[in-house]
Amino acid sequence: MDSHIIEALKDIVGAERLETALEERQCYSYDGTGQEYVPEAVAFPDTTKQISRIMALASASGFAVVPRGAGSGMSGGSLPVAGGLVLALARMNRILEIDEANQLAVVEPGVITGNLGAALAPLGLFYPPDPASLKFCTLGGNVAEGAGGPSAVKYGVTRDYVLGLEVVLADGRILETGVRTRKGVVGYDLTRLFIGSEGTLAIITKIILRLIARPTASKTLLLLFTDMHQAVALVATLLKEQTPSTLEYLDNTALNLVADKLPFPLPAATRAMLLVELDGDPDSVALQSARLNDFLDSRPEILHRQQAQSPEEVAALWQARRCVSPAAFTLRPHKISEDVVVPRSAIAALVACAEELGHRCRLPIFTFGHAGDGNIHVNIMLDKADQEEVRRGREAQKALFQEVIRLKGSLSGEHGVGLTKAPFLDLELSATSLDIQRQLKKLFDPQNIINPGKIF
Repeated sequence: MDSHIIEALKDIVGAERLETALEERQCYSYDGTGQEYVPEAVAFPDTTKQISRIMALASASGFAVVPRGAGSGMSGGSLPVAGGLVLALARMNRILEIDEANQLAVVEPGVITGNLGAALAPLGLFYPPDPASLKFCTLGGNVAEGAGGPSAVKYGVTRDYVLGLEVVLADGRILETGVRTRKGVVGYDLTRLFIGSEGTLAIITKIILRLIARPTASKTLLLLFTDMHQAVALVATLLKEQTPSTLEYLDNTALNLVADKLPFPLPAATRAMLLVELDGDPDSVALQSARLNDFLDSRPEILHRQQAQSPEEVAALWQARRCVSPAAFTLRPHKISEDVVVPRSAIAALVACAEELGHRCRLPIFTFGHAGDGNIHVNIMLDKADQEEVRRGREAQKALFQEVIRLKGSLSGEHGVGLTKAPFLDLELSATSLDIQRQLKKLFDPQNIINPGKIF
């Protein structure tokens, strides 16, 4: 990136909003994967017009542009593998509109997911997608990755709430997609095309989100088991009875990692846990709770069940759940973090596979995650300084993916492909599918300047 480009970028965003010093660029060189690629510059735009001018400059000059939210992704999607310019969107963090009558919000991509929820709560409105990183991840990143979260079992994922987008194309043109209405079938659904595209087709600058009425009551309880296979086997049966708002699973290793953060002690024989939450209005929650308790009374495999008795206990339970992934580094300094999905009836087989791989590859491998929709996080722990552990970790990763495909599942439920899953795409996607998707990338980005090196 020569001095003329740097000066042009300063003219667009202002000298104070363009970083070229190495120590500043390094702050935008990594994400949740721990991999690092240092960009040549970092820009902090705060308007769509600025981004449009930046992309027009990039198109004319041929440098790469990588959009970045909070950098909390787990698949390398925001890493500047080709150098170029990181487009840090943190300044575009405004909630532009909350339309109570039509239950929608218009936001910029840098809005922190949890902050939107806090703004909606006093209005009785609810944006359900709730990734574990909601206190710091951004809505732009959620849309780009197709994020999910614990509430997906009842409410769905990010793509189910995006009505429309404003995006900037590779040549700087501004495109508006979608609608502000609940229905709209005019033309191709370009909105869905950009959701989960991992910033490879365009830069998201505005998001129109569907909202729903906020639940006014909830109940949260733990189901504890002496055997993790019994825990996951219960999931499909439980979901035949009713649909909880969340149904999370932790195996023994995951439980031990966060046991000190739970609001009450666990029986010594505990080896697995299901975290179940019901929500709705007070009457419906009471009815759901009675039905659930009747069902649980008939399940002898449940070691113990414990209902949270206060908002503080509920908060402590969810804080413990969200701490599982960072706490894993007490086992090994590095990890391969996978977010595979299988049909709910196949969760037990997936968990058994992960357990067997841990023994075979002589590495700590544990499972937790969104049992309600079959999205299980498999963490393969290793030390990258030990090349033999790295080799065994990659062996376990490939074997896991092969089993997921055999079980009719998918390699990613919410983290995306990015860099980490790119070598395995042909396990899931046909040659025809890959060809069509590459053609779409070339159509939107003929010079390969928007987030190059990702997915394909």
